[in-house]
Amino acid sequence: MLERLFRLRESGTTVRAELVGGATTFMTMAYIIIVNPQLLSVPTGAGMDFQAVMVATCLSSAAATLLMAFLANYPIALAPGMGLNAYFSFLICGKMGVPWQVALGIVFISGVV
Repeated sequence: MLERLFRLRESGTTVRAELVGGATTFMTMAYIIIVNPQLLSVPTGAGMDFQAVMVATCLSSAAATLLMAFLANYPIALAPGMGLNAYFSFLICGKMGVPWQVALGIVFISGVV
């Protein structure tokens, strides 16, 4: 079933190699599960709820990675960018004083544009 879905033989790989690659990628990126919520929940920054950001980080990363796997058949894991999150938290919300709810609206509009 996995062979048909992902055309593994055509790509020159095996289910075992892909599972090892997936586990390695997860372990490499797992830091973001803790670091991203810490970054966005700092009171002098965005001040967002730690647990809510943690759940959002996990769900958005999983959804984006699954879409990349099933729609594009491409072995790339996706997660929030830490540099942009630091900019969002410390400059936009912290220094400029924009509430995080408004700042998220700005991020959404910039993504649409």
